[in-house]
Amino acid sequence: MKTGMPFGLAGLWENWKDPATGDWVCTFTVITVPSNELIMQIHDRMPAILRPGDYDRWLGSELDPDDLLTSFPAEPMKMWPISKRVNSPRNDDEGLLTEIDLALAS
Repeated sequence: MKTGMPFGLAGLWENWKDPATGDWVCTFTVITVPSNELIMQIHDRMPAILRPGDYDRWLGSELDPDDLLTSFPAEPMKMWPISKRVNSPRNDDEGLLTEIDLALAS
């Protein structure tokens, strides 16, 4: 966000026991929605971003809060180019978020 504040994403999680091994497995998914005009520059889908006032609804017992699954407005958001290092799970450091100069990127 332009303000630098963190934001929440709509997702689902489940813990289940693998019948083959007996091990407990934790799984999750991030729900996506059509991109807004900012994100559309790089992809046609984006995570469903929740407003702080909607966290309780999403995490609560409401059976179908599907009206929260909409494209977040572009105006409060910002984006910047980052290294292609982000494409590998082997890379997990704060430097992944550092803005790069696209003219120097190869």
